[in-house]
Amino acid sequence: GQVEESGGGFVQPGGSLTLSCALPQSVFSGYAMSWHRQAPGKQREQVGWISGAGNVVYEDFAKGRFTISRDMSKNTVYLQMNGLRPEDTAVYYCNRYPPGWGWGQGTQVTVSA
Repeated sequence: GQVEESGGGFVQPGGSLTLSCALPQSVFSGYAMSWHRQAPGKQREQVGWISGAGNVVYEDFAKGRFTISRDMSKNTVYLQMNGLRPEDTAVYYCNRYPPGWGWGQGTQVTVSA
């Protein structure tokens, strides 16, 4: 795939995680990029996206808790998640925005006491 997600894990409610999405160095670093998630038994949903200029748009459930950022020099996009809730449990994916690449493996986030 074009991207490699990492950083997932097991965290208690209220905890934090930072996910990373690494793009191959051969891929243009200025693409708009998006984060998505898919919970068990549910459709994949968008978390938010970041433009090449660094402007960010979040879905309502992510506002105030999640932060998307990017490091052009590392060709990496990040998703910082604070105040995690059990309903945030999902596999998290990144892609271009709008999504146009094949989906990667994603990274599992599990929020549970």
